[in-house]
Amino acid sequence: MAQQSLSDILATAAVDLTPYETLYKHFHTHPELSLQEKATSKKIASHLSQLGAYEIHTDIGGYGLVGILKNGTGKTILLRADMDALPVKELTGLPYASSVTMADADGNEKPVMHACGHDMHITCLLAAAEVLARTKNAWSGTLIVLFQPNEERGGGAQAMVDDGLYSIIPMPDYVFGQHVMRMRAGSVGSRPGTIMAAADSLKITLYGRGGHGSQPHQTVDPVLLASHVVIRLQGIVSREVDANDLAVVTVGSLQAGQTENIIADRAEIGIDFRTVKLETREKIISAIRRIVEAECVASGSPKPPLFTPTRRFPPTDNDKHLASQLAASFADHFEDFDGDTPRTNVSEDFSTLGTSQGLPCSFWFIGGIDPELWDKGQRNEIPLEEIPGNHSALFAPVIQPTMKTGMDALCIAALTFLKK
Repeated sequence: MAQQSLSDILATAAVDLTPYETLYKHFHTHPELSLQEKATSKKIASHLSQLGAYEIHTDIGGYGLVGILKNGTGKTILLRADMDALPVKELTGLPYASSVTMADADGNEKPVMHACGHDMHITCLLAAAEVLARTKNAWSGTLIVLFQPNEERGGGAQAMVDDGLYSIIPMPDYVFGQHVMRMRAGSVGSRPGTIMAAADSLKITLYGRGGHGSQPHQTVDPVLLASHVVIRLQGIVSREVDANDLAVVTVGSLQAGQTENIIADRAEIGIDFRTVKLETREKIISAIRRIVEAECVASGSPKPPLFTPTRRFPPTDNDKHLASQLAASFADHFEDFDGDTPRTNVSEDFSTLGTSQGLPCSFWFIGGIDPELWDKGQRNEIPLEEIPGNHSALFAPVIQPTMKTGMDALCIAALTFLKK
């Protein structure tokens, strides 16, 4: 008798995705900001409990939760989804668009949207949890489904680890995750080695001396100072980083002053930078500090600048042996699989779940763009850059085949190592 393929196992336990499409729309309509994912977490726990197969633990590292399904001896596999949304006003016009507002960490009321697809991640993992519970006769081992808070601010994975995650769940052999991306829906992409860059963010406060707009000679203008800093920072990547290396420096915010005729006493710059190599990261940090301090001296700033780190994401490195095993399974199951997908400067804190314990990880991408729209872009019928990507107010993955692909990818990854 021929051995059952992974695709055959999934086919025997096909679930009706209609309820999951409804669930996805619920999550999309009811997004919650980082560290505030209370209702999202409660909804996930309720759905997991209805499956009846999982031991559930909630409120780990904030609103993080896990479901554990023990099914005999074998490997232990962890599948992860993130669940927080972004302070973005949704402009998709979808019937299930978000109109939610929430107070952010600073108490400012912000519009909120699932502009990065975490609602799709949640739903794919819940659907996969049901499929894998239905196929217990085909595999042996332990499955952990983990729903992580606070990915967007880069703290959720570490918070779950610090809150005793690995004293609650069995230690996994492998840690897997995925992300919906600006790719053709139905496609899957991965690569061995680094798949996502490291990211750092910091705020820099520049000090001036305020005064009347008509008497700039009596002031130190922080707007002029900040402008020089912003221009000089643009030279770091183009003139100080090896052209064969990967690095990005972005000034994402510049805030100073309240009105036209008053020179402010300070300015604040928000900087984000991405790297793959640790030595390049150190070089960029050093260059930022050197440039900012020198411009403050040049402007006669009354006191030194203040550097405040705000976020840090590690690089996402796929274990080469693990990635090659997954690539073989994905290539067998998916018609559109790229085992050498381009590395991206987008960043994730997913790998902390593995690297904090010395565990091998692998991460992959699933496409979320309507195939017809994507193909029009490929044929130059519309500009490719007009197709919205992650963090855009217009980003909305087409529900199918995105959801089916994401569900299948998680199941195939688990079954690759759990199949009898």
